Amino acid sequence: MATVIFCPITFNLAEVTRMIEVARALDPRHTPVFMGYETDFADLITDAGFDYRASEPAFTRAERDQALRFDQGRTLRSPFSYGLVSERVRAERELIRATGAAAVVIGTNPTSMISARAERVPLLYPVPFALTRPQVEQTRRLGLVRGTGRSARARDAVASTLLRWAYNHAPLAPRAFTRVARENGVAPLRNVVSLIEADLNLLTVMPAELDGYTLPPGYERVGPIFARLDTPLPDVVERLAAAAEPLVYLGLGSSANRELALAAARRLGSLPVNVIAPIKHYVADGDRLPANVHVTGLIPAHRLGGLVDAAVLHGGQGTVQTACSAGIPFVGMGLQPEQVWNVDVCVRQGNALSLAPKQADTAELARAVTRLLEEPAFREAAERVRLAFADEDGARACARVIDRTVGVS
Repeated sequence: MATVIFCPITFNLAEVTRMIEVARALDPRHTPVFMGYETDFADLITDAGFDYRASEPAFTRAERDQALRFDQGRTLRSPFSYGLVSERVRAERELIRATGAAAVVIGTNPTSMISARAERVPLLYPVPFALTRPQVEQTRRLGLVRGTGRSARARDAVASTLLRWAYNHAPLAPRAFTRVARENGVAPLRNVVSLIEADLNLLTVMPAELDGYTLPPGYERVGPIFARLDTPLPDVVERLAAAAEPLVYLGLGSSANRELALAAARRLGSLPVNVIAPIKHYVADGDRLPANVHVTGLIPAHRLGGLVDAAVLHGGQGTVQTACSAGIPFVGMGLQPEQVWNVDVCVRQGNALSLAPKQADTAELARAVTRLLEEPAFREAAERVRLAFADEDGARACARVIDRTVGVS
């Protein structure tokens, strides 16, 4: 009935898998078409049976790392040159016209803010609540300065006020976006909000996360969306789950780093547990890890419920929601404010503990995991959360919004 273009950042695992879940939930009368620039997780799209259009220009490795730091607010330097932005907008507009697309669904792909609007096609963005416009505007303390003391709270309030101003008013968008937008007949993109706010922003969160907030027009909750990889669990998982020792899952997604992965794996390896660690993409030949740490590639983590006793996660929404839906208590080590928010939501629910990434190489991580394994309250809270997640289907809710947007009842 309608062609829907999906444009995730294809070196971001969570975005790719989120888009796949939404595409799977579409009415079969629709035709999903994926496009992307990098190759890291593009095979997951084709393996799922979807039409994938590899596009150019792709980021170099250095540009990709810079883009990740820019997205996480860790630098004001951007890899989005005029040439790259203009060429990506051209490629995206051409695909929209060639397919006759009726809607574009994105991850954090800022050039779509220009291309979709230039083609007058509705732009939809399934996105975590943290660091969206309503969350930034309505949250007094955003967790930019960690700590529970009076001084830390005061400094966080000041930092949050400064971020709110910069977010909405400071001309922080790379100049290339302003220039290319004008060349394509679109309102200039000048501030941070203009780079990350679509026509419809579909919040991939549980209801309680929005308590006390008022959503402006263009925002609505759809519910959790996370990866359900269509692959079997490695045999080692079943074998370790049957062993006498507890089994701990180490999940760090694609936005962590090698240092964190190795530090956490080695610290967990000092405990009387077994560890299943899908961190192969962070481990180099010659790295030595404890014998009880079993490194794998990506695994279908949504199938770990009842097999894994605790988890250690980086705080990305996909990994956090997967643990929640599987009833697994976890330690979260948020690497940036959005991930810290995801972890803190679960800390308040009682199914998680929060540590700073720098504590991955300390006894604090071992103590936190031991608490999860020995204190029943964490498992009880994780079970309550699991039951709540069982009633949610964010991908299906997204599909209904797409139907409404393209005029299908």
